[in-house]
Amino acid sequence: MFPIDVRDIRPIYEQIIDNIKEQVIKGILKPGDQVPSVRQLASMLTVNANTVTKAYQQLERQKIIETIRGRGTFIAHVTTKQVNEDELEDIRKTLKSSCMQLYYMGFSKEDVVKEISKIYEELIREES
Repeated sequence: MFPIDVRDIRPIYEQIIDNIKEQVIKGILKPGDQVPSVRQLASMLTVNANTVTKAYQQLERQKIIETIRGRGTFIAHVTTKQVNEDELEDIRKTLKSSCMQLYYMGFSKEDVVKEISKIYEELIREES
């Protein structure tokens, strides 16, 4: 389904979350598509089932996936996007940290904006 990088500093459950979100953005996973069960994904990625459970719980809270008892877990149909203020604050902290790193690498404000635009465009381009 997607690779897990054991050398990545992010926890495995966050890598699972990010990979599923990216596949949704790119259109690889579409609303209504079934995702592997916790056991199946844990086996495919050779990780502990509790790790996948934690990722799925977060994705469900974020309304990316939904579990239908007796049927399985599916990519959710997005009705309206709501801003979660706590999540937005976490994203701002991450962006601030990344911007500081880029600053100390010699990037100007314009260079930082270009990099963010480039990443966003790559995601959107692959969605179409």
